[in-house]
Amino acid sequence: MVQLTTVSVVIPVLDDGPHLRRCLRALAAQTTVADEIVVVDNASTDDSADIARAAGARVVFCGERGIPAAAAAGYDAAHGDLILRLDADSIPEPTWVASMVDALSDPAVDAVTGGAVFHDGPVAGRVALSRAFLGTYAAFAFPALGHTPLWGSNMAFRRRAWNAVRSEVHVDPELHDDLDLAYHLGRRHRIRFVPGRHMRVSSRTVEPRRFVRCFRRGAGTVFAHWPGDLPPARWARLVRRRATHAGRAREVGAPGESRGSRSGAAR
Repeated sequence: MVQLTTVSVVIPVLDDGPHLRRCLRALAAQTTVADEIVVVDNASTDDSADIARAAGARVVFCGERGIPAAAAAGYDAAHGDLILRLDADSIPEPTWVASMVDALSDPAVDAVTGGAVFHDGPVAGRVALSRAFLGTYAAFAFPALGHTPLWGSNMAFRRRAWNAVRSEVHVDPELHDDLDLAYHLGRRHRIRFVPGRHMRVSSRTVEPRRFVRCFRRGAGTVFAHWPGDLPPARWARLVRRRATHAGRAREVGAPGESRGSRSGAAR
């Protein structure tokens, strides 16, 4: 009997009711509907939790302020085989869930992330500004990680991958949870970028004060992983791991070997 893959969507929220309502409406209109939506109420003082319940979402309370703690609480509470993450001010296109599930149908991939276009701000500059913002993030994060970074407004990963690193991640509110998760997942798991315009997000991230805070938290996240993950050392470990995996793949695929002999060699 074929085991169907189950999907959870996790949304951390703090006093963002109007945006959350729009996000939940977009999730209800997906071509592939998630099995559950988990909204993590990060001690909101507005009606965010009520909005989530009215939309049929499961609400999890997290009293420890900050996206890292709230996101981790949501991942821990999720029941799905796949955990999809976006923010309350995200508006997923109808194909978003399907695109994430399809990308994770590759058993060699454990986490995926995508881009986005701003849904507010000056219409003429939305595409260019969103590309500049995400391009800056990638240019900063990729050299630090040595692989594709994760972006919390549009990402997904296997629950078993989360369980493998959940005790390692930081919950400091002054760090970026998505970049931190990429550090931990990227050590032993493959992260892939999903092309296409499947997500729209708010441009408020690029407001001067928010952008400065965003950059400060990004730098803080990188420094939190030093000296153990200084780029030269991290890159060297990743290269060795990839070479080892490639060697094992060639060994498994070598002609003239029986299944039993390969298993014995692997042990």
